[in-house]
Amino acid sequence: MAFRSHMDVALDEARAAAARGEVPVGAVVVDPKGNVVARAGNRTREDNDPSAHAEMLAIRAACAALGQERLAGFDLYVTLEPCAMCAGVIAAARIARLYYAASDPKSGGVAHGARVFAHPQSHHRPEIYDGLAEADAEGLLRTFFAARRGK
Repeated sequence: MAFRSHMDVALDEARAAAARGEVPVGAVVVDPKGNVVARAGNRTREDNDPSAHAEMLAIRAACAALGQERLAGFDLYVTLEPCAMCAGVIAAARIARLYYAASDPKSGGVAHGARVFAHPQSHHRPEIYDGLAEADAEGLLRTFFAARRGK
């Protein structure tokens, strides 16, 4: 099967999150056949829940829809490098491949900061692909935060 990126769907979720006043991050869970199983954007402010990151919500929704706690063989697309909390859930869910757009030197937990998957206590390490639609994701974030600062 030829590779097909689903980052466009994640970017749509990020745009929808921004429209709701949330930090524009979107995530999509894709099954081994290439079907979108779940999609979400950040909802931390809307839900008053610091764990309501896009990745977390998409993984929860996929597990609920499938009636299973793990997503072995599934892919996760996210517009921003996952934080340490989300990386821990990605490992627990046994996501096969993680695709993310923009790096997050401040709060990332994959290539920056905690580097969760590189830690000896990580029970699972997905294949990691970064930089897909990086400029689009960075542009959304830059525009969102510039507007918040009044610039």
